[in-house]
Amino acid sequence: MVPNPFGGLDLLSSSVILLDCNFAIRYMNSAAENLLAISSKAATGCRLDSVMDCPVALQTALDNAFTRGWSYSGQSIALRRNDGVVLHLNCTVNPTDALDARLLVELWPIDQQLKATREERQIADQLASRELIRNLAHEIKNPLGGIRGAAQLLERELNNPGLREYTQVIINEADRLQDLMKRLLSPHRPMQPGPVNIHEILERVRSLLNAEFPQTLTVRRDYDTSLPELVGDREQLIQAVLNIARNAAQAIKGQPNSASGSGQITLRTRAARQVTLAKRRYRLALELQVIDNGPGIAEDIRERMFYPLVSGRQGGSGLGLTLAQSFVQQHQGTVDCESRPGYTCFTIRMPLTPGNDARQ
Repeated sequence: MVPNPFGGLDLLSSSVILLDCNFAIRYMNSAAENLLAISSKAATGCRLDSVMDCPVALQTALDNAFTRGWSYSGQSIALRRNDGVVLHLNCTVNPTDALDARLLVELWPIDQQLKATREERQIADQLASRELIRNLAHEIKNPLGGIRGAAQLLERELNNPGLREYTQVIINEADRLQDLMKRLLSPHRPMQPGPVNIHEILERVRSLLNAEFPQTLTVRRDYDTSLPELVGDREQLIQAVLNIARNAAQAIKGQPNSASGSGQITLRTRAARQVTLAKRRYRLALELQVIDNGPGIAEDIRERMFYPLVSGRQGGSGLGLTLAQSFVQQHQGTVDCESRPGYTCFTIRMPLTPGNDARQ
């Protein structure tokens, strides 16, 4: 088999199209196939304007790039695919002499760029917030031990049972805060990676949910059993999925008529191909979704729900989603959420291909 001279372009997250002197397509990478909803095999040899409706500005740029060697960069260009879908893209056109190609067209969906920028900003904000919380936790941890010890000593000196109740309150609250500090500091333990089956992890989560919410919840499975194993930390992955699913179960439990058993959580797995995670392109990734029919996430906390100590539930610590995101990020993955009343979907994506299969 003759190797594909353009195979390296498949690792790019942007859509790349190579054109010949007649503006006929010589090659499209995988991202371009997905964007334009047409296979490279079907598109090769066809003129670019036959697979999408090119605006005048882009057609002029192609002419100038070919005849005058001018490069072009356009922002927020509207292209219409043959199926009628309108895409809003940023675009560059450059002359090239790659084999029989003469023009290189590169396209980026604007929403994809905005999403990547938003993810970068959120990760930077969350890292700064977590570091602040960690420093605060270290400062609080030692005095708490002193407060608890002093309360125990005081309790031994008190003969009045009523006063001992007060010391017990101090001891119990100190224990609760110490547990909170441990949870704030725990995500930074070293990973213990190994081969794991994601469905074994989900079955563990499912059994825990069924035991904790036997009357109010139905946990459904929608698995792609052909998925390969991934390399990860089994305990971290169980905790990440459990935190998300337990949040959903608690939200469902808090709804009126929750005792009727109408609450439902679906654990869904699929393979995702040619996925960009944290600016790296992977040929194959796991897509894991936790879907519930609860009340949805309050709009005022959706942008902040992964931050430490942010909770939409009375009495919640605000650490469950923070820990889940931290564990997923340690696996080079991402967590996204879509929510509205009656439907909330957390989507975890993690690479299934080895690290050296990715490219910047």
